[in-house]
Amino acid sequence: MLAKGMDNALLRFGLGKGYLDAGDHLKAVEHLQRCVEFDPKYSAAWKLLGKAWLASGDSDQARQAWAQGIAAAVGHGDKQAEKEMTVFVKKLDRTTKLP
Repeated sequence: MLAKGMDNALLRFGLGKGYLDAGDHLKAVEHLQRCVEFDPKYSAAWKLLGKAWLASGDSDQARQAWAQGIAAAVGHGDKQAEKEMTVFVKKLDRTTKLP
């Protein structure tokens, strides 16, 4: 579909999730980043983008994605996504604290 020019948020979300599930974290980041460019309110995409960044070893980018995802979730009342990403950020903060 992408090769035929049918690019959209849902397609990019599916591709990003597929690559994330397959362990290709950087390809997942690429597609999920495009997804949130298409639809900045797509809180599920922000959640997966943060997971992809974290899996690729970039905790700062993961934190930024989740912060934007929390804002998107709050903006349209997605309480579950807000709670999940808040937990991810807190867990990340606990694991990255310096002794």
